[in-house]
Amino acid sequence: MSTAGGSSREGWRGRGVVGECGDPRLPVGAHPTRSAPALPYPPLRDPGASELAVGGPEATGGVQPQQEGAGGSRAAGRKRRTHLPRRLSASAPPHFAMWWCILLALATFAPAVGQGLRAPGASVLGLAPPPATTEAPVATAALPSSPAPPSAGKNNGTSQKHVRIRIIKKKKVIMKKRKKITVTGPLVTAKPPVTTGSAGTLPKEQELGCPPLGLESLRVSDSQFDASSSQSFGLGPHRGRLNIQSGLEDGDLYDGAWCAEEQDTEPWLQVDARNPVRFSGVITQGRNSIWRYDWVTSYKVQFSNDSQTWWGSRNRSSGMDAVFPANSDPETSVLNLLPEPQVARFIRLLPQTWLQGGASCLRAEILACPVSDPSGLFPETNAPASPDPLDFRHHNYKAMRKLMKQVNEQCPNITRVYSIGKSYQGLKLYVMEMSDRPGEHELGEPEVRYVAGMHGNEALGRELLLLLMQFLCREFLRGDPRVIRLLTETRIHLLPSMNPDGYETAFRRGSELVGWAEGRWTQQGIDLNHNFADLNTPLWEAENDGLVPDTVPNHHLPLPTYYTLPNATVAPETRAVIEWMERIPFVLSANLHGGELVVSYPFDMTRTPWAARELTSTPDEAVFRWLSTVYAGTNWAMQDPDRRPCHNQDFSLHGNIINGADWHTVPGSMNDFSYLHTNCFEITVELSCDKFPHENELPQEWENNKEALLTYLEQVRMGIAGVVRDKDTELGIADAVIAVDGINHDVTTAWGGDYWRLLTPGDYMVTASAEGYHSVTRSCRVTFEEGPVPCHFHLTKTPKQRLRELLAAGAKVPPDLRRRLERLRGHKKD
Repeated sequence: MSTAGGSSREGWRGRGVVGECGDPRLPVGAHPTRSAPALPYPPLRDPGASELAVGGPEATGGVQPQQEGAGGSRAAGRKRRTHLPRRLSASAPPHFAMWWCILLALATFAPAVGQGLRAPGASVLGLAPPPATTEAPVATAALPSSPAPPSAGKNNGTSQKHVRIRIIKKKKVIMKKRKKITVTGPLVTAKPPVTTGSAGTLPKEQELGCPPLGLESLRVSDSQFDASSSQSFGLGPHRGRLNIQSGLEDGDLYDGAWCAEEQDTEPWLQVDARNPVRFSGVITQGRNSIWRYDWVTSYKVQFSNDSQTWWGSRNRSSGMDAVFPANSDPETSVLNLLPEPQVARFIRLLPQTWLQGGASCLRAEILACPVSDPSGLFPETNAPASPDPLDFRHHNYKAMRKLMKQVNEQCPNITRVYSIGKSYQGLKLYVMEMSDRPGEHELGEPEVRYVAGMHGNEALGRELLLLLMQFLCREFLRGDPRVIRLLTETRIHLLPSMNPDGYETAFRRGSELVGWAEGRWTQQGIDLNHNFADLNTPLWEAENDGLVPDTVPNHHLPLPTYYTLPNATVAPETRAVIEWMERIPFVLSANLHGGELVVSYPFDMTRTPWAARELTSTPDEAVFRWLSTVYAGTNWAMQDPDRRPCHNQDFSLHGNIINGADWHTVPGSMNDFSYLHTNCFEITVELSCDKFPHENELPQEWENNKEALLTYLEQVRMGIAGVVRDKDTELGIADAVIAVDGINHDVTTAWGGDYWRLLTPGDYMVTASAEGYHSVTRSCRVTFEEGPVPCHFHLTKTPKQRLRELLAAGAKVPPDLRRRLERLRGHKKD
């Protein structure tokens, strides 16, 4: 571990230690004429913590900051510690009390020589400032607020207990309670690491402090960052954003953190809020890289209004600069709340120590509340808002179910809530159906679905679908003609949470502390976007052998045998969605994800085995590019010309759309499965750079996506639609095949004989065929006008089929059919 700020000392943790000099009977801070005790001394040293020498180079004989292993000289540090008795007897001799006062003074103010460093993530670090700054000892840093079970040899949390203290006042004994801080074990991983700048637990009104300033969500622009130094442009200050992801290679323009130069002994990362705000906390991570391990283990915080004059965050108990514990791994988000919120425009993070052999690298988010500016010197920054009066907050499972019930009760004639199955932990997968006749498939009315929450920690899609159902209900009641037409001509299904187990895990951590991956998988550890059957491989193998479409169909490929076995690794959530797909004749779908700003379309899996990325198009490439462009072109955030790339790829160069396999290969994706197993065309929408945005950003995210969500639903009218009927009976023919010349992918009719074939504008030769019928081919023209082009078919039964049906019914064969059969037999003899 590298120490950037010289050495330091651990403070005292006083627990009823000897009183003020002159009255050894009183606890620390007690006064003979006062009943409320104070604690003027730092608390007693943690017996399980190691030490650092106090002061700058002068205090250590001119020794410069050096790197120290995580273990440091911990054993030697323990041998040098001095432990004081908790209380001296009132009958102790005066000279005995005097010697204890002298020892106490020496222990408080004299530097403790040692080079051991507390393990990364420790809750208390007594670190000195950099050599170029003051030599005054630094106050003890923030203590974690969440207590945890004690661990032998290490103490790094706090808890509160009521302790009785004897206070001597006018020869009367008064028993009085006060809260005492006791040391507990390290934080468990089930709760986010949270520390405060003062001893004790977090005030309720300050839990997680203020909302994020917007480093992760890109509301803070690159120009608002500055740093003391940077190793490269790809490791510049603009890369110091929470959860930012690096590319596959280090050293390019898109590395995974801000990293100071190795020669920089006083590194700092600065953020300009542009207006005075009330800073309340900091969240940090280490460097995202598959090749290196770099993270900061402790840091200070400073503030300024002009970027010239700075003041530090100080510890409440000692009044000295606070040093906050940072990270012990690259990805875990660690929150530190300031001892006192500070109103300023600029904030600086000054790393003090970092991993041995690594560099001073970090990613951060700043918590800050807006403040009023009565002078009017700064331009007003309006908070993201939406004119729609909707429920803009994050909903856990219980709240989501309640909200869906409220929408159903508000609009009972156009909504229906149903479940398609259960998660591994038994949470129901609820769907909101919205149509003028909910609960039934109407002939000629297409079915559309939105699916969100496949990855539980990608929460924005879930909230957008909950907002969409509220919006459609409200606008339908208000008589909005666009919404009325949408609900009368389309049957919409909204699945807000495909992975409710994963979401509950992420929700408990919180939007800013969940990190990049926690909650992504199901409770079984399954990534649902890799859990669908791989139908690509058997199709491509059959195509290579020349078996498609005569022997092997190019559509509705069956599930492989291995996938249907009882012991197959198939999540219950996946099975439920597959059964849902097979039960309803969906035409169009979008799978809502988070963590990027781009729309991807099938195929998601590369055709070349083991290729990491490769352009792999479907026969409906033109349709998928159209659908993707429609969403990307109506999404406000994607169309912002000034927006920067989220992580390591600039998708705006290609219209914010990409072929999924050309991005990265995803075997077993829901998009590919939907295309090859059903009639449904499905794309993936990456909604935001921030997977789990803070709820105060939800109104703006709704505005970014509202028009895109509505416009995409309307694309189900693109192409041709019709009914395939029996010419004699006028009954619809189920499972008739609709083939388009030049496109090696067919669709089939629903049980009523109706079908929908998405096509871009143009002239097409379309063939309808069904078993036992003569095929019919006709020309269909798709125009740019809104609405599907009607393209109906009437099929005539073959003589064999008519004879088969008559014989099965025991009826007499008609003369015309007998003559046709005889002619057919004659042709066969010839």
